[in-house]
Amino acid sequence: MATEIITTDDLREFKIELLEEFEKLLKQNSGSQQKKWLKSYEVKELLNVSSGTLQHLRVSGMLPYTKVGGTIYYDYQDIQNMITQNKCG
Repeated sequence: MATEIITTDDLREFKIELLEEFEKLLKQNSGSQQKKWLKSYEVKELLNVSSGTLQHLRVSGMLPYTKVGGTIYYDYQDIQNMITQNKCG
């Protein structure tokens, strides 16, 4: 078995590569921050449901909502909770 010796230069290079990877991940995730409040059209896109299905989720109480003026808003966390609570298996 061959033995490899790790030098301080190797460790420095590893550190630089690791930090670069962390920076890439942070940049990717910072651009994809989820909005707290979503409008109906955004929820329909997110869940891939029709207007009727979204209305059913609202009326049945499965998906809480807030109405301001004539606009309905949904909390992103409520959507995640609904999905988690209705998970099968």
